[in-house]
Amino acid sequence: MAGRSLEKVNRAMAEIASGGIRGSLSAVHLDVTDEASIRQAAQHVHDKHGRLDALINNAAVGCVDPNIKTRMQLSMETNAIGPAVVADAFRPLLLQSDNPYSVYVSSSLGSLSMVTNAVPDGFPLFPNMDAYRMSKAALNMLMVVEAEEYAAQGMKVFAMCPGFVVSNLRGTNEAARSGAG
Repeated sequence: MAGRSLEKVNRAMAEIASGGIRGSLSAVHLDVTDEASIRQAAQHVHDKHGRLDALINNAAVGCVDPNIKTRMQLSMETNAIGPAVVADAFRPLLLQSDNPYSVYVSSSLGSLSMVTNAVPDGFPLFPNMDAYRMSKAALNMLMVVEAEEYAAQGMKVFAMCPGFVVSNLRGTNEAARSGAG
C-alpha cells in the first residue's frame, strides 16, 4: 500500500490485516504529484518483491478553488496525470505477474454518458466541480487506452466507482467529509 503519509498507510494496513487477508501487504511512500517519489516507490517494490500483482490508483482531490486555473491544474495533476505516471512506473512490475490487474478508482461524475443525463435526486452537486469531473473523464480514458494496449499481455484493466463515500476528498471538516451532512 502506498500513500503520502506512511503513518496513515500503516494504520490502514493494520485495519485490513485485522480482518484477515490472503497474501501480504507492505507500505511504501508515494505522492502521485511527485515523479521522484513515484520512481522511488516503483524501485522499492522492484527490489523487495520483483513484481506487482495489482495496482490500484486511488489518489484523488476534489479541488473547488474559485480560480479555474488553480482547480484545473491541481485536479488534473492529482487525478489524471499522477495516475498515468504511477501506471507507467509500475507497469513493468505488473507485467512480471502471472495475473496482473490495474484498477483506477474513478467517479460517475467523469462519465460522459452519465453527465448528459439528469443527476439522480439527492446527489449533492458542489460548485466548481468542473475540474474534478474533467479529470475523472481523463482518468477513464487512461484506463481505456491501457486496457487496449496491454490486454494481449494478460493485463486486466478496470475503472470502478465506489459511489459517494465519506472521505477527505472534499476536505477534512465533517461537512466536507460527509458531503455536506
